[in-house]
Amino acid sequence: MTKIAFIGLGNMGGPMAANLARAGHQVSGYDVVPAALAHARENGVDALGSAAESVAGAEVVITMLPSGAHVLGAYRDGLLAAAQPGTLFIDSSTIDVDDARAARELARDAGHRGLDAPVSGGVGGAEAGTLTFMVGADDPDFAAAEPILAVMGARVVHCGGSGAGQAAKICNNLILGVSMIAVSEAFVLGEKLGLTHQALFDVASAASGQCWALTTNCPVPGPVPSSPANRDYQPGFAGALMAKDLGLALNALEATGTAAQLGPLAASIYRRFADEGGAGLDFSAIINTIRHNSNLEVSA
Repeated sequence: MTKIAFIGLGNMGGPMAANLARAGHQVSGYDVVPAALAHARENGVDALGSAAESVAGAEVVITMLPSGAHVLGAYRDGLLAAAQPGTLFIDSSTIDVDDARAARELARDAGHRGLDAPVSGGVGGAEAGTLTFMVGADDPDFAAAEPILAVMGARVVHCGGSGAGQAAKICNNLILGVSMIAVSEAFVLGEKLGLTHQALFDVASAASGQCWALTTNCPVPGPVPSSPANRDYQPGFAGALMAKDLGLALNALEATGTAAQLGPLAASIYRRFADEGGAGLDFSAIINTIRHNSNLEVSA
């Protein structure tokens, strides 16, 4: 049994912390949202009144926060100071590579260990314990973190040193955002050409168009019963988060001078989608924007 503090008990962090508690670890936690605290408490997490109180005496501290500014702010505003020396800090937020490296340096300067371990798999993966963790860490820190991460995920990949986990996450979600737009455009084109959703799915899912955006998160109801399209696009992975992640990818593309064309376009499409009402919908609801712009009924 490991004593773990979990800071950020929202849609992702809440079920991740609950899985740790169910596995027999002693889990304390904190979130600024009272409802998240109450839900975590119902699932075996010792929900406390402050982040500092939660990390006191913990061997491992996991953060799942909205942005790099939140992570760095939490570290600087007392999280690191409240932890016992040598605590392992695992940040599973999705943030800039530079922010991940800065967080790790803050942890090391305060006498702790730190690593980045963002996730892929969405709320469903968090609840089922089937997330993929992309880890940026020194070898000894990865070895210490891996058994904890394996409780919450089906796959834990050591991507390299500090920041490498965030780099892998940004690249992965760049692929995902572009591919979901392509899949959605294909379904709208199929509708205009008279194809049924099932016919197009049956072909593409077994041919060269096969991808996760099609076979797991299909943007139309029917072919994949578990996809958000069958639940009026309740997320899954919200449009606001895809817009955020593609913004991080855009920053990285610009910083590295990568000659990308589809990535910046996808970032622009999802930024507008989030700003115009799609922030709280699953990112696959981008298909409705494509339909609207194609003069098709959303119910097509």
